[in-house]
Amino acid sequence: MASSDSATSPADHKRPRGLAPFLRSQMRNIAPFLTLIFLSGFFAIASPSFATIDNLGNILTQVSVTGIIAVGLTFVILCAEIDLSIASIANVTGIAVAYFTLQESYVNIANVPMPGFAAILLALALCALLGLVNALGLTMIGIPSFIMTLAMMQIAAGVSALLVRGQIAYKVPPLITTLGSGSIGGIPWIVIVAAVMLLGGHLVLTYTRFGRYVYMVGGNREAAEFAGLNVKLILGSVMVISAVCSGIGGMLGVAHFGSAQQNEFDTYLLDSIAAVVVGGTSLFGGRGGIGNTIVGLFVLGVLNNGLDHVNIDSFLKILIRGLILLAALIINVYAQRLREQAAE
Repeated sequence: MASSDSATSPADHKRPRGLAPFLRSQMRNIAPFLTLIFLSGFFAIASPSFATIDNLGNILTQVSVTGIIAVGLTFVILCAEIDLSIASIANVTGIAVAYFTLQESYVNIANVPMPGFAAILLALALCALLGLVNALGLTMIGIPSFIMTLAMMQIAAGVSALLVRGQIAYKVPPLITTLGSGSIGGIPWIVIVAAVMLLGGHLVLTYTRFGRYVYMVGGNREAAEFAGLNVKLILGSVMVISAVCSGIGGMLGVAHFGSAQQNEFDTYLLDSIAAVVVGGTSLFGGRGGIGNTIVGLFVLGVLNNGLDHVNIDSFLKILIRGLILLAALIINVYAQRLREQAAE
């Protein structure tokens, strides 16, 4: 009978041995770090004004709204789904909180004006409702998330148009104004909110049963069902989480930008997806997390900010961002193939 010291399991034989196999197995995590280091070094050499504490603060502020939205999107992509409605939901929630704030002098219950927190709760209820519609379409009707959220993108855009009617709203509740545009001790509140939400998302995914279920559903949906998990409930939950995170980002973004208007958050769809994917979270589900999203946020933040410092043509900036996203997608797909080959 073999001793326990000499016994090996099948998983042990599949474990990467040596530096090269280890690097290939960790390529999805290593590549974003190398990209961040390269970009930081390049821009620090190209522009003396880039490598400063003040500019680091600028980068953190610039990626804060994207970071808040990307928290929820990370949950969705970890389940091997996608949410194309995040930017439209962010926009409609930002417009809604401004709309409800404007109505507070006209809506009275027992002659008491509606307070600012009521406008916030109504706006959050709206984005949660839109997320719930996404969830029901995905889990109950069986509409693929790509198509369901594409439809929701148009629905939310239509609601935004109905509420704003081509106008620009400026008034939001004081709490949203403080969190979106205020600061404490020189640190913008919006950076603190983004950090808290990223930390909260990491803790949920890493240390809670729900987080483990998210990874299980994304890693192998059939196995999760056989294990007794309510896969539909998990998928529906991450769609609602994504919508609520988008709504919070939209409300704070309106205060940060100083106004609520139609199509204000359109660019955040690509930015949020890029942050999650460039950071190394697998589009095939079950691999990655908030840590990867944070790295992706810094890659995008350093890239966008650095390109402004070296005065590159604005059209070339779009091309460079697209090429980096393409490279991240190639790495993502290649890493998935390596994983499948190792499992065979």
